Parts: sequence; C-alpha cells; structure tokens
Amino acid sequence: MIRSYYAIIDIGSNTMRLVIYSQDKSGRLHEVENVKSVARLRNYLNEENTLENAGVSKLLTTLQSFKNVLEIYELSKFSCIATATIRQAKNKEAIQKKVQQEIGWDIQILSEKEEAFYGYLSVVNSTSITEGVTIDIGGGSTEVTYFKDRVLLESHSFPFGALTLKEFFESSKTKEKAMFNLRLFLHEQLHTLDWLKDKQVPLIGIGGSARNMAQIDQNIKEYPLAGLHQYQMNDSDIAHIVSFLSSFDQLQLEKIEGLSKDRADTILPATCVFLSLYEVMDAENFILSRKGLRDGVFYEYLSASTETNLYPDVLEDSILELIYEYNLNITQIYHIQSLTGKLFHALYEKGIGSLTKSDWTILQQAGHVFNLGQYIDSESSSQHTFYLLANRTIDGLMHIDRLKLALVASFKNSTVFKQFIDPYKYWFLRQERKKLRLLGALLKFTYCLDATKRQVVSDFDLTFKKDRIIMRIYCHKDYNPEQYQTEKQKKHLEKALDKQIDIEFIPALTDR
Repeated sequence: MIRSYYAIIDIGSNTMRLVIYSQDKSGRLHEVENVKSVARLRNYLNEENTLENAGVSKLLTTLQSFKNVLEIYELSKFSCIATATIRQAKNKEAIQKKVQQEIGWDIQILSEKEEAFYGYLSVVNSTSITEGVTIDIGGGSTEVTYFKDRVLLESHSFPFGALTLKEFFESSKTKEKAMFNLRLFLHEQLHTLDWLKDKQVPLIGIGGSARNMAQIDQNIKEYPLAGLHQYQMNDSDIAHIVSFLSSFDQLQLEKIEGLSKDRADTILPATCVFLSLYEVMDAENFILSRKGLRDGVFYEYLSASTETNLYPDVLEDSILELIYEYNLNITQIYHIQSLTGKLFHALYEKGIGSLTKSDWTILQQAGHVFNLGQYIDSESSSQHTFYLLANRTIDGLMHIDRLKLALVASFKNSTVFKQFIDPYKYWFLRQERKKLRLLGALLKFTYCLDATKRQVVSDFDLTFKKDRIIMRIYCHKDYNPEQYQTEKQKKHLEKALDKQIDIEFIPALTDR
C-alpha cells in the first residue's frame, strides 16, 4: 500500500520539533517520526528583540539536521512554522531569507491568532469535548481560547511563556517570594479577559508543559493505564504537583519521573499557570490533549476541500480507524449490531438488567471492536483485545470510557472479566461492575449467533416469563456451529440477568 506522508517543523521558543505523519485508510494521521531539539531560541532574543547570530546559527544547524532526516521520505505536504520568538524578532525577515538561502525552506511565521486557532482546532478534532477553554504554554507566549458547540468564540495570546516566567524565580531571593509574585502576576493577567472568569467548563492543556505535568501526576498515582491523551486531573491534583515541585532544587527536579530534563527549570512556573487559570475559570476539570499546534495545521490542510475543518464525529472516526487497522469484518459488525440492538431494547423495555440509554452507547461502541485481539492471536484474543483497547489512545474517549469499552469488547467469561477489572475495581461502584459484566455477556452472546461470520441468523423473537426468557432464533443455511456456541455461551448471560434462557433454533421458511 502506498502511504501518504506529511511533515511539519515547529520552531518554538523552547524547543524545535520535526514530526512526520502517515495517513491511514480512515483518513486520520499517525506519527511516524518525532524528532526534538532543545534549541531555546528565546535565550538568544536580546533586549532590542533581535535574534542574535548564535541563535540564528543554532536555528540553521537544527533545520539542516531535520532536513537530513526527511531525505528518506517522499512527502505529500511539508510545512515549516515558527511561533513567538521568531514572530517577535525584529530581524525575522532576514531570518526567513537566510533559511531560504541555506536550507531551501520557507518559514511560515504564525500570528498570535493563528497559533491559538490551530491549538483549538486540534482539540475539537481529537476529543468529543464540545465546550471548553484551551491553553498552550510555549516558551515565549501563552495562547488561550474558548469554544462552544465546537465553534471558536474567543482567543488571546499572552506575551509570557514558561521561559519568561522562570525569571520570577531568578529575580526573587526565596522560592516562596517568587511563587507569591508569580501567582499574583498570573491572576492579574488572567482577570483581564472577562470571558475566562467563572467559565466552569473543561480546561484543556496543550503542549509539552501540560504533558509533563500529566506524566508526573500519573507517576505519583502509579496510574495503571497507558496513554496521556484525554487524561483528567482536578485542581487539587495540580495544587499537589505545584507543592511537590516547589520542594525540590534544580538537580532533584531533573531526576523526577515523568519530567523531561530540559523542562526541569520551567515546569514549576508552567504548572502555576495551569493552576491559576483553573482557579480563575472555576474549571470543571483539567484534560490533557496530546494533539496540539502541529496537528491543527494538518487538520486545516486535510479539510481544505470540505465545507468545514471539523470532523463530524471524532469517536466514530477513531472506531473506524480500529476496524481498518485490525481488518475487522464490517458486514459481520453491522449484522451483530442489528441483533444486539433488538435484544438490548427488548430487555430495556421490560426493565430487565436495569439497562439505560447510555448502556446502549457503550454496547454499540464495543460491538464495533469486539474481540479485535484475534487479529494477533485467536487463542488469547480476549487478553489481547482488553490490552489493546485499554492502553491505546482512542480519540473521543476519556480514559474511564476507554476502559469500559475494553472490558465489554473483551468479554469471555466472568472469571476473565474479574481478572481484567481487578486493578481498576475501585474506579467503579459494585453496580457499575455488574452492569459492565452484563453488557459484555450480552455482546458475547450475540456474537455467538454469528460464530461462522455467515449471517446465518436472520431474526429472532422473545417471550418473557417470570423467571425465564424463551428465544426463538430463525436461521437459514446450516446453523449447527451457531447453535453450539450460543448454547455454550448463554450461561454467562443467564447469570448476569438472573434468568433462565430457553433457546430454539428454527429454520427459516425458505429452508423448510
């Protein structure tokens, strides 16, 4: 298969980064390469706002290194963008000319508005959040936006970033004094934007500082799931990290698990920004987005031929991506979806199992990726299914919802279910665990009705008695494998529903 490759170079104030993506069948992008250089160009911006020769030299050397990496790729699209430091440099035109002469690339210098917009665009196209405030703390600027119904309504760029804010600690005699002055400054700055106050919506963090803060939080908590995208924290979590970080000196910070060594001197001021904005907003929670500025640039490019640059349904696209990646049978999926829907809604209408509309949403999602682990190994497909779904990023799903999906889609029996849920049992109430087991048993049962992937079962009807359910299943073709698997599996559904299930397989009229 011929792949399309896309590359972007992001010239930031603190770091420079080259990211190469490939595009899959679903149209979404996957990182192939991610090369980072801690150039700290902000340190070469003098008092006259001129990027000094040493900074220009470092820029050119890093870009040439990136160019060497790109030589093995045939690119469909390439962008080289620059943010605050180059934007603020008085000699930016000369820098652009120098790069063109020596490297052969045109640098696109993003405006403050463009930088904020791309951050917003990456969030709404990689999460299911419909209203929120985004924040991206760079080395020399901080971008915030507010969106509602996925539409950008407000944006602003503050002329300070993680590198400039660390000056509070360099100019104060004590760390306590520096923290006090920094927090006072941040609250004064954030209160200048009326649209931020008391927003009570999710605060979505973008960029390296946000990632590092989330990684530290996960390490402190010994968090059992993999992945950072859509990881949630609250104000007490962030306050704890501020207190935790402030207790260490520079050398100790460099050894903290989850913290990049090159951010050891900027993570504390950056975390103070997150906490201050959380307080000003009275935020609902803090959510990390792994997708940021660079992703936003390509979201705009890939949607150039459409009426909107927003994906209609982020989660649906992510599920479709899994279907393509693991070569799942789409015909079978839709057939099972129909059978599962009929059984679920019949139970729902009778009040059996305390089912809700949100349970159907989970069941629908799990039905699309049920038992995908068989792609790796059929003998241990349940284990592979759970691990893959629980520990990979699924755009549009928060971590707990991703875990629910994994538990339902990997259901084999009650024993295996208990093994999978045991490390997370305190994440759920007892009734929630019982419900997830029921949904898994129900889905496993309906998949047995198509055990040979031939859509042998055309329909069924149900009769409800006091303590049992009578199920007449109408089939065409030979249905012996389906009958065997269904009779074998029904005990798990019977136990979950606390009802006996009597099954009768009946040939369709055309087969009689």
